[in-house]
Amino acid sequence: MSAGLAIVVAARTRISPATLIVRVDQDILPADGYAQAHLEARANDGSVIPHVAWRFESGRNLVEIWNSASGVTLRAGVTSGNVLLVATAPGFHPARINLRLVFDPTDQFGDGTPDLLRLQDEDDRTVFRRWFAFLAEATFFQKEENRPAEIDDCAALIRFAYREALRRHDGPWANQWHLQWLPNLASVRKYHYPHTALGAALFRTRPGAFTPQDVDNGAFAEFADARSLWRFNTHFVSRELSAARAGDLLFFRQVEHRMPFHTMIYLGQSSFSDGDDWVVYHTGPIGRSAGEIRRVRIRDLLRHPEASWRPRPQNPAFLGVYRWNILREED
Repeated sequence: MSAGLAIVVAARTRISPATLIVRVDQDILPADGYAQAHLEARANDGSVIPHVAWRFESGRNLVEIWNSASGVTLRAGVTSGNVLLVATAPGFHPARINLRLVFDPTDQFGDGTPDLLRLQDEDDRTVFRRWFAFLAEATFFQKEENRPAEIDDCAALIRFAYREALRRHDGPWANQWHLQWLPNLASVRKYHYPHTALGAALFRTRPGAFTPQDVDNGAFAEFADARSLWRFNTHFVSRELSAARAGDLLFFRQVEHRMPFHTMIYLGQSSFSDGDDWVVYHTGPIGRSAGEIRRVRIRDLLRHPEASWRPRPQNPAFLGVYRWNILREED
């Protein structure tokens, strides 16, 4: 055989790259923030491949991903959609796999808040409380020109702290809100605002249990007044202040006021000073002034000159201690 013919034969018999086979234990997940799928890639003869790289062709913001001993693990977010992953390895054809995240309309407590928004993990609940309390208190110490312009009454302060407590907290975020320092806290893991099935609409505005139609029928909005926060976004804990935890709300109904519903944020221990338990709140407009943010010791609030502002069971204007529905737990 001539040398030229030998080269032609060799070229015709050259072995093509082997094929990757991707296996997944489940390819349909509820978009509940907790469901997981495990993926692994092997050669088509079943052998283990030491160096497999994974990349997203679509759906990257729908899941969290991390490496494990035998592949990768995906954790569902709280937004439905399709995820397309590609596995690659030297000497192998790439392999693609699709996963589907399905909208989960469950409302365990029938309070109008879907479980996809609830923080069922204790670490997430703790982190949310601490961020919410910190952000509300931090506004008190900010210069007026650095304070978020949206904060003009008690409900606005609460909406701001609630929304931002659910963000991913990094340097650019801190700079946006002129925060001089950040507590040594992780962010909530389950989801990061506004990446949920409800988008930016965090607050329920009408009664009733959650239904799938509530995603886009106006049942949720970015705005909610104090009454809506009380009725549709929180649940009753106690009329005893001793039951309050950091991040809970104290609601009052002052029937003689033009805007009767008012609320304060229970901080517990301050992030900025030692000793004492505190509340923080915005007064709302006072006469012709825009009002102000106040930070008050609990012991002083209990002795408020006007008895209708004292958070005591015998005060008929005090509605009680309320807790966010996203923190709701089994009794």
